[in-house]
Amino acid sequence: MNSNEQQVRAAIAEQAAEWFVANEEGALDAHDSAALAAWLKTSPVHVEEFLGVSTIARDLKEARTDPEYTLEAILTRAQAEDDTPAQSLRPPVIAAGWGPPARRWIPAAVAIAACAVVSLGWFLSWTVTPRGHSSDVKGVTAMRFETGHGEQLTRRLADGSVLHLNTDSAVAIRYSKNERLVTLTSGQADFEVSHEPDRVFRVIAGPAEVVDLGTQFDVHLEHDSTVITVVEGRIAVGPSPMSGKLGTTTSQHHPPRFVQLGADQQIHVTEGEWPGAPMAVDAQSATAWLRREIVFDHERLERVASEFNRYAPKPVEIATPALRDLQVSGVFATDDTDAFIAFLRSLKGVRVEMTAVRIRVSRD
Repeated sequence: MNSNEQQVRAAIAEQAAEWFVANEEGALDAHDSAALAAWLKTSPVHVEEFLGVSTIARDLKEARTDPEYTLEAILTRAQAEDDTPAQSLRPPVIAAGWGPPARRWIPAAVAIAACAVVSLGWFLSWTVTPRGHSSDVKGVTAMRFETGHGEQLTRRLADGSVLHLNTDSAVAIRYSKNERLVTLTSGQADFEVSHEPDRVFRVIAGPAEVVDLGTQFDVHLEHDSTVITVVEGRIAVGPSPMSGKLGTTTSQHHPPRFVQLGADQQIHVTEGEWPGAPMAVDAQSATAWLRREIVFDHERLERVASEFNRYAPKPVEIATPALRDLQVSGVFATDDTDAFIAFLRSLKGVRVEMTAVRIRVSRD
């Protein structure tokens, strides 16, 4: 496994640990359960790492009752082995998920057991990353940022690049000497990349991989595809190295094909398919969320409502199927629910009802 694959694997292992902790803390709601299922379906590697974290947690619980790993026994070994590096806990634990199941416990036995004696929750706490978190392990800087429903976030990164994160989004970022790797695990992000010829900037998002060629671009991870839009400069887009088998239009001798995009171009990447041809778009409209706006030009009302629901405290529900194909245009503020409701009520033959939990749209 080369260094790039190791970094991707480490990012996936961190995501798996966060999902495990969230699930252990309480039953996931419908939204999070669907998100976890989608994450697991992305790649067999996701399933493997999630099972690896579960194995480590199980072994920790068992170790807490093992006499060999009592606090007294561990302190005795620590005094006899004072040359054991104090920082050895985290890297072996991460690496433990990569090896065969039967050997995962061996490399980190003493360190894991010591942690288990103190508290299983303390050990797992390093995986629960705050909304702006960074760490530095063996020259690799790891960061994670996330936003809640209706939230947005902007951060300038260590290399001078700027990250914009849209609502309900999360990214894991790992900077090393040779590479800057970003994994978008949910939602949408915009990147203003500081170009470094000797250190590539890569984004993994669902079925797509994006390689920066000095630019600003937007990546939106949707339910079954990834949408990439170039604001300025150029990028190369290809299938993610973590994706499963590609579609039937490929052969086993077909090399990964990267498509280059320029400003005001957009491409959709679907799991199991090679990237198609880019299409021309208005990048400013496609990235209107950076200005906290939603812009539509003759779009289906169902599409408009779905986009607004990414930000609204109450979801819009179109109760009459015939209204879903109604073509609408306009510019809407993502945080102005009243204005959007007023717009819906201005549509001929449309009725809007407000309830405690939703905005219901039907035929008048």
